[in-house]
Amino acid sequence: MDLKYVIYIGGTPEQVWNALTTPEGTRAIFFNSVLQSTFEIGSPYAYVGPGNDGDETVHVYGEVLAFEPHKLMRFTEHPGPSYRENHATLETKLSLSLETVGESTKLMLINDDWPADHPSYDNTKESWPMILSNIKSYVETGKALNFGW
Repeated sequence: MDLKYVIYIGGTPEQVWNALTTPEGTRAIFFNSVLQSTFEIGSPYAYVGPGNDGDETVHVYGEVLAFEPHKLMRFTEHPGPSYRENHATLETKLSLSLETVGESTKLMLINDDWPADHPSYDNTKESWPMILSNIKSYVETGKALNFGW
């Protein structure tokens, strides 16, 4: 049940990394959510933005497992409290790795360790291609895609 995606982006690893970690980048690619963390190993992180609980809705949260700027980030991942009552018990892992390929960047996303009965699996499987497309568009054009929401 692991989810694995690979996409090639016309930009440097630094540009892709900035899209993944800066407030401006995460607002564009993660539907107005900002990634909040110190990015130290063992520290918490959360994607926070407009949603069910107002402007400070926690959409996803977890713990930083690995963080190598311009190369790799790995987190535990839980759905936000407003999405699932048992959010703390619903844990997966998320890895994002970057590699230079010619004049582009290969972004590999692996979302693994899914429990067999995780209620967010189907939604997540559909969301990652949209988010990856947003990353590609944002890095290459400076604009995220308009999904009509």
